[in-house]
Amino acid sequence: MSKKLTLLTFLITLAHFSFSQSFDKTRLDAYFDTLSQYNKFMGSVAIAQNGHLIYNRTLGFANIKEQQKANENTKYRIGSISKTFTATLIFKAIDEKRISPDQTIQKFFPEIKNANKITISNLLYHRSGIHDFTDDQEEFLKWHTQPKTEKEMLAMIAKGGVDFEPDTQSDYSNSNYLLLSYLLEKTFKMPYAQILDKYIAKPLALKNTFLGQKINSKNNEASSYRFEGDWKIEDETDISIPLGAGGIVSTPIDLVKFSAALFGGKVISQKSLAQMKTINGKYGMGISAIPFYDKAGFGHSGSIDGFSATFSYFKDGNITYALTSNGTNFNNNSISLAVLSAAFNKDYQIPDFKTVEQSAADLNKYLGTYASAAIPIKITVTKDNTTLIAQATGQSAIRLTSKGNHEFKFEEAGIVLSFNPTENQMTLKQGNKDFKFTKE
Repeated sequence: MSKKLTLLTFLITLAHFSFSQSFDKTRLDAYFDTLSQYNKFMGSVAIAQNGHLIYNRTLGFANIKEQQKANENTKYRIGSISKTFTATLIFKAIDEKRISPDQTIQKFFPEIKNANKITISNLLYHRSGIHDFTDDQEEFLKWHTQPKTEKEMLAMIAKGGVDFEPDTQSDYSNSNYLLLSYLLEKTFKMPYAQILDKYIAKPLALKNTFLGQKINSKNNEASSYRFEGDWKIEDETDISIPLGAGGIVSTPIDLVKFSAALFGGKVISQKSLAQMKTINGKYGMGISAIPFYDKAGFGHSGSIDGFSATFSYFKDGNITYALTSNGTNFNNNSISLAVLSAAFNKDYQIPDFKTVEQSAADLNKYLGTYASAAIPIKITVTKDNTTLIAQATGQSAIRLTSKGNHEFKFEEAGIVLSFNPTENQMTLKQGNKDFKFTKE
């Protein structure tokens, strides 16, 4: 349910390659064995081709306190992938002529500013202008664990106002899909959970997909964690808040089944599916374009609390892929890149997580505040015993691992900090970009 989502944005353009019938399961297993050995990832992945599962793997615990290991049927909150389900349900209603994408939301939500101009299509495309109720993260985190009624949430969204006029730009807003959830309930005259079950979960036999409630470990539902030297449990967002914007629970196996059925034309009409896939501004309707090398795919990603997830579908090769995680100490995009590379018979590297131990005294030469002429942020470097910590302006502190030669990494975001203590300089590397900083 995060504000801005990275949707497997692999900016790579290489020669055409095709799915290999000789899928190298052994190498992909070795990749995940390495993640497990170094405590980098807890979660599950699945790949299917032509609707048949060709690989799945699960690491870590569903519940660490209870030492409950996760398995392929462990259920994870999938965050904003819920929006794809909600958009699909909206198109079910459109196909049944219950609603029209061009009608305004005036009769459903008259209290929302511009309701007489905002259409259902605007909500689906994130082009409504309605302010995102999660934007003020500090305030949001004060109440996100508390149940909220529709009346309370509508009042909050109405109070937030609008950021721009309808259909003038694209800006991701969880408010759009919460309103679509309420709209579905008003249209079908039943709770969102029942609509999801009746129109998607039961027809597609998605036995592990449903609207979440309080996490129940006895039902093989995962709790989520953040990594701070070891795994720390995260708070639970109350599902009454996101509903169809971020409240669904599922598994990678269910997600690839759903994806294959949706893009195979078995859930909504071909006309609706074509409209769903049409990009307007930054987004499609409940999905986004996902490039992978020369392949054109569609999908969505999501995060809520310590959970993260992504799914994608590629017509070329008829490949569907999904990842769900309840704890990561690595860059999940790198995991997705490796899995899809294996699926399409492309080379990938097994990561090297070996670290170089340094004493607390060794770290002193790196401490201080660094500024750059290239970007308007400062990075303050401190330490916690033998761990170096970096915090950029307005962002959370991150714990770094030493790779030797004055180089430190934050694996989760693919960030490398390379220091030159004699020159009081530091270079931040992320992706293909380098930014030089000087100690103040």
